[in-house]
Amino acid sequence: MAGVARIPRSRVPRSRGGLCGTLLLLLGAWGALIPFVGPYFHYAYSPDRTWAYTSGRLYLSIIPGAAALLGGLAVLLTRSRAVGMLGGLLAALGGAWFIVGAQIVQVVLKKTSISAGAPIGPPAAGASPLTTRMFLEQLGFFAGLGIVVIFIAAIVIGRFSMLAAKDAAVGTDSDYGSGISGYGGGASDYGSLAAGDPASQQFPSSQQDALAGQQDVTVTASTFPPSPSDSDTPGPLQGSRSPFPPSQFPPSS
Repeated sequence: MAGVARIPRSRVPRSRGGLCGTLLLLLGAWGALIPFVGPYFHYAYSPDRTWAYTSGRLYLSIIPGAAALLGGLAVLLTRSRAVGMLGGLLAALGGAWFIVGAQIVQVVLKKTSISAGAPIGPPAAGASPLTTRMFLEQLGFFAGLGIVVIFIAAIVIGRFSMLAAKDAAVGTDSDYGSGISGYGGGASDYGSLAAGDPASQQFPSSQQDALAGQQDVTVTASTFPPSPSDSDTPGPLQGSRSPFPPSQFPPSS
């Protein structure tokens, strides 16, 4: 049974996290860079200036974006289950910070100087403050971006934690060889038994069992000692004579 515990492999094909890792890379880069390049096409939070650095952009955009990017890079390049799951967890934390980071900093930590700013909305003057573009800016910078990152990170964790059928079929990992060898020496022993190798047949066939049983129960003449002869028997049991005299029992008429 020692081989059964080794069947869940510690290594997976690198293609397992290819798509999800690439998506996390792109989303992390988007979250970290959009505050700096968004003003080019009037999609930004205040201050509406390209490559303008603020503490709010550092703590609320760059750091969670870097977390998602590093998590996606780990998922994309690793072949280890543990590293892939840690990468997915790191990306999920970055996505969660995109959603609730501003509230935690301002409400819990009381850091009112750290602010993400406000969505600038459409460039036209006199436009209504509540517009679709402002809603899309909120989604693309923080809430919607964080939800998508968490969703993909959850897929990554699930894919790296399960043992796929093709992983069990492919015997490239050494754990499978050691697991099979724990059942009496490996698959070669079972193959030799099936091929009829006399050196590997540890158990007799059914015909041999029957013959062995017959040999065990066969009673020979030498099994029991011979009965003593009549001349050696003392007393009245000599020869074939009856122990009682015939005169005691008269013959019937």
